[in-house]
Amino acid sequence: MRLPFFSAHCSHHCSSIHFHHSPSSSLTLFSSSARTNRWPRMDYAPIFFSRNRPKEKVIVIIGATGAGKSSLSIDLATRFPFSEIINSDKMQVYRGLDITTNKIPIHERNGVPHHLLGDVHPENGEFTPLDFRSGGGSVISDINSRGKLPIVVGGSNSFVHALLADRFDPEINVFDGSSSSSSLISSELRYECCFLWVDVSFPLLFDYLMKRVDDMLDSGMVEELAEFFDADKDDLEVDSENRTGLRKAIGVPEFDRYFKRYPPPGGLRAEECTSEEERVRKGAYEEAVRAIKDNTCRLVRKQLGKILRLRESGWDLQRVDATEAFRAKLGKNGGGGERWSDIWEREVIQPSVKIVNSFLRE
Repeated sequence: MRLPFFSAHCSHHCSSIHFHHSPSSSLTLFSSSARTNRWPRMDYAPIFFSRNRPKEKVIVIIGATGAGKSSLSIDLATRFPFSEIINSDKMQVYRGLDITTNKIPIHERNGVPHHLLGDVHPENGEFTPLDFRSGGGSVISDINSRGKLPIVVGGSNSFVHALLADRFDPEINVFDGSSSSSSLISSELRYECCFLWVDVSFPLLFDYLMKRVDDMLDSGMVEELAEFFDADKDDLEVDSENRTGLRKAIGVPEFDRYFKRYPPPGGLRAEECTSEEERVRKGAYEEAVRAIKDNTCRLVRKQLGKILRLRESGWDLQRVDATEAFRAKLGKNGGGGERWSDIWEREVIQPSVKIVNSFLRE
């Protein structure tokens, strides 16, 4: 559905603020020359949305890592061309490590404006849920003020809760697993939200993620991590509690251990090694890859647990099942011949468009 009062076109330069990703954006808050500056924090006393005016409408796409959230966000933004996307992945907000954090490449964004995607300089320190509440809220207001539709998409449910909850206290982790904390998840939201939960059968998602890690390694992930490696850091141990920001991204701790033992560029090559040395080096490399795959699966389980807690707290999450599309994508659909993209269109895009259409008519 197209609403005639929305403009179908938007330049990256049409915003009066500069939070979104663009090579020419003025991102002085995040530049390396302003490392002492932090994102302006809002007062974190419980804040309530004004009841004197209609709430701003927001589409929110959630789901486990690898479930196809970014793809669906682009699919919806091209069908509702008055949309702009706000990233809610806590690692993808940082600049750098585009392969490791699996940022959607610019050529796959179809010209859709993206905000808070690669905007934060990693040396500025931790970008917290409170920072995201403030920054994301400003972006939503800006998008709505220009007659556009915000689509929030990402797998960091702590960011999503911080952004949307009517009550929010940054001192309380509502996802820490305790019943007392879970009861503090706000069922009241400061926006009028349409939630789309992209879900995939876990065994299929597990198989897909194992393949995706291998694809990322083939695409230059190790070389990217080698450039990022800093032997002078004091948090090179995988379980170090000192890691902040981008250094917590899956892949960084696992390969820091490898690069500590085999510093780049030598750690990337097998030249001048004896067969025994090469065997040991290869084993260390494979250990790092296994750790990445294991930690990715642990992340998925944690994400699904948080999603279920949000639903149990009264968030109206409308589940969209992408299982059959992934089954075809992995070639496990029994040779039925139907392309995975056709199944994705029928099972994921069409139901999502129907849900969004209904939401916009309300």
